[in-house]
Amino acid sequence: MTGAEVLARHGLTLEPAAAASAARFPDGAHFRIEIPSVEGPAVMRAVVEAAAAAGITVNRVSQGSGAMLLSEAELAELARIGADTGIEVSLFTGPREEWDTGRSAASADGPGFAGRLRGTRQLRYAIDDVLRAVDQGIRGFLVADTGLLELLAGMQSAGELPESVVWKVSAVIAPSNPLTLRQLERMGGSTVNVPSDITLGQLAEMRAAVSLPIDLYVETPDGMGGVVRGQESADLIAVAAPMYLKFGLRNSRPLYPSGVHLEGDAAAIAREKVHRARVALEWIARSGADLVQSRPGAKGLGIPEL
Repeated sequence: MTGAEVLARHGLTLEPAAAASAARFPDGAHFRIEIPSVEGPAVMRAVVEAAAAAGITVNRVSQGSGAMLLSEAELAELARIGADTGIEVSLFTGPREEWDTGRSAASADGPGFAGRLRGTRQLRYAIDDVLRAVDQGIRGFLVADTGLLELLAGMQSAGELPESVVWKVSAVIAPSNPLTLRQLERMGGSTVNVPSDITLGQLAEMRAAVSLPIDLYVETPDGMGGVVRGQESADLIAVAAPMYLKFGLRNSRPLYPSGVHLEGDAAAIAREKVHRARVALEWIARSGADLVQSRPGAKGLGIPEL
């Protein structure tokens, strides 16, 4: 018995289903799992251990404090863990306006500026940040500035950066309409975060406009609205495939910029995110939909290269 069948007996029908997506990842899968805010090697080890204990696959981890705050040894260790487990490691490029000497990003109207880069000096540091992490084997980066995205994609096309690098457009600039999403694809985005409160109909519109993978927080921290919709995962995937399901955590402390002083909290929060992912996978299985998740090391992931 399903909820839809029970409602039908009472004369109630579900809203019309959005069109299902026929697109897939290169390996034929519909979706992948991402755990965000994995702020360093200790937190990544906690994710790997929690996923193994839960019997689930994590395909990508991402980090928000910035590659620039990690030592070369930490970058190399993250790369080793990712290479050993077949998990993409995606690090935020820095610096960015929210931590700059300018204070507009800290104003009441400023959050929309948080991920942008101020002046050519910050652009220089951001390029160096990517080059430094690439030297340590990292092949995935979060980008929140459109100028930087276009520049990095151009460097990659010119052979100045490895072809295997994946450019993940941050939720800081999540597009709310298909035209902007298409624009980010043209600029070189490999995958793009869309707003976590998007409807199924709007998500279908997004998918109809582009072929690249869509990233969606199915649970967000309070600072991003506190959305909780893991139970919708099967419906979301059906409409948006190929899709990265991202698991933030409502009612958890902010972590950026992170470090040893927050390592225990960051690891505990990451473990709970893995638990949320496991529950969502149970909902997907219960839906009866034939939805396939990518295995570790799947084609198209920015797996570190040692």
